[in-house]
Amino acid sequence: MNAMSPRPARLIDRLPAVRGSLEAQAPLAPLTRFRAGGAAEMLFRPADRDDLAQFLAARPADIPVIVVGVGSNLLVRDGGVPGVVVRLGRSFADIDIEGLEIRAGAAALDPAVAESAAGAGIAGLEFLIGVPGTIGGAVRMNAGAYGAEIKDRIVAAEALDGQGGAHTLDAAALGFSYRRSALPEDWIVVAARLRGHAGDACAIARRLGEIKASRESSQPTSARTGGSTFVNPPGLRAWELIEKAGCRGLRRGAAQVSELHANFLINTGGAAAADIEELGEEVRRRVLDKTGVALEWEIRRIGVPAGGAR
Repeated sequence: MNAMSPRPARLIDRLPAVRGSLEAQAPLAPLTRFRAGGAAEMLFRPADRDDLAQFLAARPADIPVIVVGVGSNLLVRDGGVPGVVVRLGRSFADIDIEGLEIRAGAAALDPAVAESAAGAGIAGLEFLIGVPGTIGGAVRMNAGAYGAEIKDRIVAAEALDGQGGAHTLDAAALGFSYRRSALPEDWIVVAARLRGHAGDACAIARRLGEIKASRESSQPTSARTGGSTFVNPPGLRAWELIEKAGCRGLRRGAAQVSELHANFLINTGGAAAADIEELGEEVRRRVLDKTGVALEWEIRRIGVPAGGAR
């Protein structure tokens, strides 16, 4: 009689001890604006930067690690995410002001940074009130809105590499381009320093109000959406191409192209991640057929389809 094959080790048994929390098969849909998608094989919420660095240094190299923010620009596929998903919490959300510089943790909300800057009389960061994510994600993708981008205001970013090593990178080293940085995929931004300029408090407050009003009137801010779906092609606007292809209001199941802003996909209630992604791919096909332009996804898509190998 052949000996029984050894049972594969559970993922949690292969991971180093942490001071934060580890949760197996943690649902990720509640952590995204779309409210769709599968679970993390393991969700790690580090206690602080040292906890995260020590985890990265000690974890087996074959176990994938991916970091998520507040899920404002994220689609988690229905089969979930293999390996470890890292979500940074309060210990990464500090906002400190020194002169005209703001040091913000990666989990600090972009609008909170804009409001902190306004309270200190620092101008130039108002655009962040219109970016519904975190500073870590903003650095990773060179987030921008209303005529400004992170690259215009960043002094330096602090990051951990895949082995937990600490790095400080200035704007040149971050290699920014439109909606991109040159950060290696396995590096995790933990903080950034931004610099504005002295401004009039009333003028800054007025600009914040203008951006808020513009965003609320032109975007489906109260819907289950991942924000801008596709990158604007050079010299073009994605929403105009989508409209030209007749996709405004297009549906697949409970997923829909927004009637308010055609570059937003929304979950009208109960949509699977596959519905949302397939709708996006249908939009890309129609735009390519109509205009010859291949739209590029801006929304970050992670994980595997339902029934996919983990």
